[in-house]
Amino acid sequence: MVTVDGDEMVAFARRFDPQWYHVDAELAGASHHGGLIGSGFYTVSLFMRAYVDHVLSRAAADASPGLEELRWLAPVRAGDRLAVRLDVIGSRPSTARPGLGTVSLTGTMLRLGADDRPEQEVLRTRFRGWFSLRTPGART
Repeated sequence: MVTVDGDEMVAFARRFDPQWYHVDAELAGASHHGGLIGSGFYTVSLFMRAYVDHVLSRAAADASPGLEELRWLAPVRAGDRLAVRLDVIGSRPSTARPGLGTVSLTGTMLRLGADDRPEQEVLRTRFRGWFSLRTPGART
């Protein structure tokens, strides 16, 4: 779980995605957005950080052959509490990288309510990762 830091959210947008609804509180507040919303790329960076911290740092991970889907489903705002769910949808030996397996994954980022229950999906992605294959007979 991560709580969206408003200063970090705006600093990211100022540097990488300086659209008015990400950086101008006055304009964003007067618009249909009702206030600043985080850049989708900031949101996916929060997803990536959680993926690295909770999966890649604990696995025999290699690079990724890429994303197949990335969708921003709802705006993210300062103070939102977000959680990540990751589902493995398939795996097979890599045809491009001998010694690696290709794992297909679906990731979802969810806004949590006051009771810590999922309230709304804010991001969905489908992607693949490469992981070292286990040596037959090796201990797991």
